[in-house]
Formats: sequence, C-alpha cells, structure tokens
Amino acid sequence: MTRTIPPDVVQSAAGRPPRRTGAKPRTSGSALGRSDALAGARSGLSPARLAAAVAAPMTCRQMDGVIRTLRRAAPRWRPTAVAEVAAGRPDPFRVLTACLLSLRTQDGTTREASARLFRIADTPAAILATRASRLARLIFPVGFYRSKARTLRAVSRVILDRFGGRVPDDVDVLTTLPGVGRKTANLVVTIGFGKPGICVDTHVHRISNRLGFVRTRTPEETEWALRAKLARRHWIDYNDLLVAFGQNVCRPLSPHCSVCPVSGPCHRVGVARAR
Repeated sequence: MTRTIPPDVVQSAAGRPPRRTGAKPRTSGSALGRSDALAGARSGLSPARLAAAVAAPMTCRQMDGVIRTLRRAAPRWRPTAVAEVAAGRPDPFRVLTACLLSLRTQDGTTREASARLFRIADTPAAILATRASRLARLIFPVGFYRSKARTLRAVSRVILDRFGGRVPDDVDVLTTLPGVGRKTANLVVTIGFGKPGICVDTHVHRISNRLGFVRTRTPEETEWALRAKLARRHWIDYNDLLVAFGQNVCRPLSPHCSVCPVSGPCHRVGVARAR
C-alpha cells in the first residue's frame, strides 16, 4: 500500500509551521524536526517532491523489521573502514580524517592508509607538523592522495584556528571545513559523536530505493526523504548497516537476492538481474 504523507510533514519540510497545534513534535521519523525542516527548505526539495519521495510502497513498520533483520545478519559482514576506525578509538578527528580518505577509495585501501597515517599523526597539530609531501606518501594509494594531503592540512588549520582544536559536532558547521560535504559531515556526527544524522552514499541511496522505502533521484533527495520517513532511532547506524549490506549482499549489479535476509519485504525496485 502506498503511504500518504501527512500534510504537516510536507509543510514542515518546506520550513513552514505545521498545521497541527497543541501536539508534541514526533521524533519517530514521521516528521522533520525544526532544524532539519529549515535545512530541507534550503536544500531546494519542494513539499511536492518530498511527498513523492516518501510515498514509496515500503512502510515505516516494514522498514523497522528490515533493519532488525539486517542487524542480526551484520556480525557476519565486515564493518566499513570508517566504522572500524571509530571502534578502535571513537575520536571525531580520526573519524573525520578516515572519512576524507575514504572518498572515491575502496575500504581496504582506506583501512591501510588510515593505519599508516595515524601511527604518525592523528591530531590537527600533528597533521600540520607533517609536510604535505609526507602525508601524501603515508596515505598513498587512496584516490587523489596529493589533493587529500593538502585538504587534511587545511582542515587541521581551520579546526585549530576556529574551533580550538576540537571538531565541531554540527552538520552545517562541518560543511564549512575544506573538502567536507554533507555525506562526510553526517558520518562524522553519527559515528564520531553518536548524534542522529543521515549519511547517504551510493549504497544507502541505491538500497533505500531498491527496498521501496523511498522514491528519490539523487543521494541529496534520499537524505531528506529519510529524515522525513525513517524512525530517528535508526539514523545513527543506518549508513554503516546499509553499506555493509551493499558490499556483501545487495550489490549494485546482480545482487545476491537468493541469500538476502530481507528478500521477502524487498520490492526489488530497478533490479533486472539477480543471483
């Protein structure tokens, strides 16, 4: 059954006051919080587009079941490189650094590069004390390693100069750092600080649509659709869970539907061939 989005959700997403009065804000994922609503309006996602994005066939209750099932299966899958960095030492700067290294880079390469770098420098001051040429050698062969070495130094300088050496814990503030987009900012907030956020990469965008939970065209639209529809209690680990699922089972081409633990409720949107 297609889910109809309540009018107050659409209005909140547009940054306007909701129509209902006297009701407490809902934080279960059915409506946006005020700060997220205003950010959603700035993103350019119209109320009509948001309504269409969340009016996908999989319901919130079905997604709850999918996430419970995936969590039970997750111990069989290797976590993402960034999640492993956070598990080793939950330091926001190390998480931010690993996120920057991971962009357009395979997880295995990110793990090895992060380990080499952190043995030498894992604080903003230590990064700045290391020449860009040496940083580049330490993180090679991550994608764009020379550019990323310069970015690490620029980010470290801003963190020291503007934030007293502490990584900010706000998505909008994080995106003011050199080279930091919304995906990286959300991942730092969720994994580095344990605060709710929606990090959408290619896996999360693809699988959220493939399951039939949202109907979006871009990762940016997926973020705001998930903020409107996904229960807030799932936000923190949603990215890591779906990325691990996407790397091991729900592959981009010819997914392993025959062994998928959530093949039952999945709508297989856009799946032309499966194994």
